[in-house]
Amino acid sequence: MFMHSQQSFMHIMFNMYGLWAFGTPLERMWGKSKFIFFYFSAGLGAGLIYTAVNYYQFNGIYEQLISAGVSASDIQNLLTSGSYNTQILEYISEGELSEFYAIFYTPAVGASGAIYGILVAYGIAYPNAKLALMFFPFPIAAKYFIPLMIAGDLFFGVTKYSVGNVAHFAHIGGAIIGFVIAWYWKQNQFKQFN
Repeated sequence: MFMHSQQSFMHIMFNMYGLWAFGTPLERMWGKSKFIFFYFSAGLGAGLIYTAVNYYQFNGIYEQLISAGVSASDIQNLLTSGSYNTQILEYISEGELSEFYAIFYTPAVGASGAIYGILVAYGIAYPNAKLALMFFPFPIAAKYFIPLMIAGDLFFGVTKYSVGNVAHFAHIGGAIIGFVIAWYWKQNQFKQFN
């Protein structure tokens, strides 16, 4: 959550803008300690869900290769040296091979998952707040805009169609954890007075 891509200055800029724009009202409402707990929970949850999805996808291709008779040592050689017997392409497509290799070697960096958690919490706390972001020429209520962003990430994550190296399932993971915590806190905010 503290490292960002050196190849994209915009990555850290969007994350810091999101933290400032949407995190500031939440931090004022919850207080510093609660906000920090929320931020780290959403970020760690995003990382765990992203890792679980990657494990599932990686393991699916790995098992496909093993069941086709490719030895574990050949798979290890593919992953460590990048070289492989072209017969592997009889069992998996070049796209699956690229995905297999990329899952193994591509690190996840950034705070986007935690920021998505903050976005969801902001939407729960301020559902009718109008968001005028650069993608749309007119303001849209948070209760519509934020689910639309998450649906877009789900679509791109499932179809594996993505512009750049975006960890869509980290965004979804942060959104899920953010929703669970923010919803729980909202449901229980007045119970201490009953």
